Amino acid sequence: MGNPHHSPDQLTDRAALGELVDAYARLADRRDARGQAALFTADARVAVYDGEPDTTEPTQVLNGRDELTATFGALRNYDRTTHFNGQRTLTIDGDRATGETYCLAHHLWTEEGQRTLMVMSIRYHDTFARQDGRWFFAERKLVTDWTDRRASTP
Repeated sequence: MGNPHHSPDQLTDRAALGELVDAYARLADRRDARGQAALFTADARVAVYDGEPDTTEPTQVLNGRDELTATFGALRNYDRTTHFNGQRTLTIDGDRATGETYCLAHHLWTEEGQRTLMVMSIRYHDTFARQDGRWFFAERKLVTDWTDRRASTP
């Protein structure tokens, strides 16, 4: 079911942007912090929010690949994670694009002998840039809508 407003080039860009967003989730779950950071432009910015970015200040801001690599490495604190991407909207304008992706991020670890599961409902507000024919994240705003933390049994 094609959209008559999407040219073949736009469909190619949409596929590439979807693969970029999914690669971020896959690399996070595989603890490849350097690989995750490589999906971003050299001067990229990541900001974390506990509320809408328009009305709240970020709780954390990261600038550049080195800061991103160091922070992404913190996922090693969990035994396992599963980032499951859901619906996504994309708007493409030449070599720039914006989008929103829903994600359920599952974090599993053992605390005082008890296996614990935390699920975060996240929306990523992304700005993308095409450089040398390839799409990268230029800015990623991580908005946490809710979290649920509970005892878990295998």
